[in-house]
Amino acid sequence: MVLLGAHRQHPDRVFTSLNHYLDLDWLYQAYELTRKDGAPGIDGVTAKEYERELRSNLESLLERMKSGTYRASAVRRTYIPKDDGTQRPLGIPTFEDKVAQRAVVMLLEPIYEQDFRDCSYGFRPERSAHQALERLRDDIMPIFNSAWTGEPAWLLGNADFRAESAPEFENVVP
Repeated sequence: MVLLGAHRQHPDRVFTSLNHYLDLDWLYQAYELTRKDGAPGIDGVTAKEYERELRSNLESLLERMKSGTYRASAVRRTYIPKDDGTQRPLGIPTFEDKVAQRAVVMLLEPIYEQDFRDCSYGFRPERSAHQALERLRDDIMPIFNSAWTGEPAWLLGNADFRAESAPEFENVVP
């Protein structure tokens, strides 16, 4: 992708505008990548309904995005029951807003994704909260556990975390 190549060749340069990358073909691509089986937003328009006038819908969206008049619609709020009897709120954007969001992700992701560290999981492609927890459990917790019991003290700069050496932790079992 052109954006990724430009960022890699000139990492010291700052992108001041990406608006010129956003065109009708870009929005078509964003449309193709947008999930079409989700619930409709506050406007009630499904993906199938949006597709009936796809070209004019995308042209209108493009015009509003480029002119700065695009405003995301209100999000439809619904609640999902949880096992404990409480409810989890869920916000459902309109299909058009999902297409616009996808188009912006397609612009920004190639630029910023390569700057993230491997240990970063939040809102990244092909990464999840579950993977973050697995990494914490498998890679990081053993380090803290061994440091706490005093095994390789070098892990935390020769710090001694055994309970007997820290009176404030006297009730903690090593």
